[in-house]
Amino acid sequence: MGSGHDHTTGSRSNERALWLALVPTAGFTVAEVVGGLLTGSLALISDASHMATDVLGIAAAILAIRIGRRPVDAKRSFGYERFEVLAAAFNAVLLFGVGIYILVEAYRRLSEPPQIQSTAMLIVAVLGLGVNLFSMRVLSRGKEESLNLKGAYLEVWSDLLGSIGVIAAALIIRFTGWTFVDSLVAVAIGLWVFPRTWALLRDAVNILLEGVPRGIDLEAVRGAILKTAGIDNVHDLHVWALTSGRICLTAHVVAPTRAHESDVLAAELRAELDQRFQIGHVTIQHESVPCPDAAAGHRFL
Repeated sequence: MGSGHDHTTGSRSNERALWLALVPTAGFTVAEVVGGLLTGSLALISDASHMATDVLGIAAAILAIRIGRRPVDAKRSFGYERFEVLAAAFNAVLLFGVGIYILVEAYRRLSEPPQIQSTAMLIVAVLGLGVNLFSMRVLSRGKEESLNLKGAYLEVWSDLLGSIGVIAAALIIRFTGWTFVDSLVAVAIGLWVFPRTWALLRDAVNILLEGVPRGIDLEAVRGAILKTAGIDNVHDLHVWALTSGRICLTAHVVAPTRAHESDVLAAELRAELDQRFQIGHVTIQHESVPCPDAAAGHRFL
């Protein structure tokens, strides 16, 4: 049973934030791509490429939220909320692809530096910085509760740093003529994004593999269950996340002295696990004697 957390309100709020970020980002992406091609700036094209992935990523995030609100059915007993995690993984793969492209193109340009129109490059980068600041503001509120929103926020954050780097590169090129700085900034943007993208992909894959959620100590959970009066043993303990903020737990508990209190015992455990670990969906199998899995020594399966 769940603990009564309202995920619908949060998802609608996250969707509004994503729409507010999507509209200006999509509009400026077109302008930045054109600006990058006209000025010959790889750093600007790098920033535009990241903004293009933002558009795709935010659109995928909105789609995931809408699909995730579909009710459960005979084929999806948990519903469709995990689409959020698929969208986050998709965002991470996009960012990796763009980063690799930028590194390859920067290497090529270092040997053949192109002509760069630094003034136009500077103007476009400053406008991009403004768009990124606005998008970050609207996405910042829900980023810690939603992996989907966190992915979009990280993409915009990387774009903001990219815009700052492009502004710096434009100023350096304008006053020194060092066009190679453009490629160096493009590489720096790519290298900065990689570790954060890896962290996002790691979290998404962990959820898809039904791993123990980050921040949850499985032994601490087991200890909390065993401290409950009357429980002698716990086995077949599983803790996983259905999606961001939806942590689930199933377990077999052996409580011979409370053989006629299975409902009361389950209610106690749900309250304790929700309060201490924010685990909202708890399923407990009450046993008077250990089942075969316990006899085989399987505590965590």
